[in-house]
Amino acid sequence: MANRRKSHARKLRLFRAVKRNRRVPAWVIQRTNRAVTRHPKRRTWKRGHLHK
Repeated sequence: MANRRKSHARKLRLFRAVKRNRRVPAWVIQRTNRAVTRHPKRRTWKRGHLHK
């Protein structure tokens, strides 16, 4: 079972990680003529862990 009693600081860290874990915007791909198509810091929930 997941830990239900998370501290507020931990929740904030997790929320920021969720917000950062987005794809590259379509306008960036279009503006760079598809030179930038992938995000170097993209993370999956299963493979990548957050660093302290």
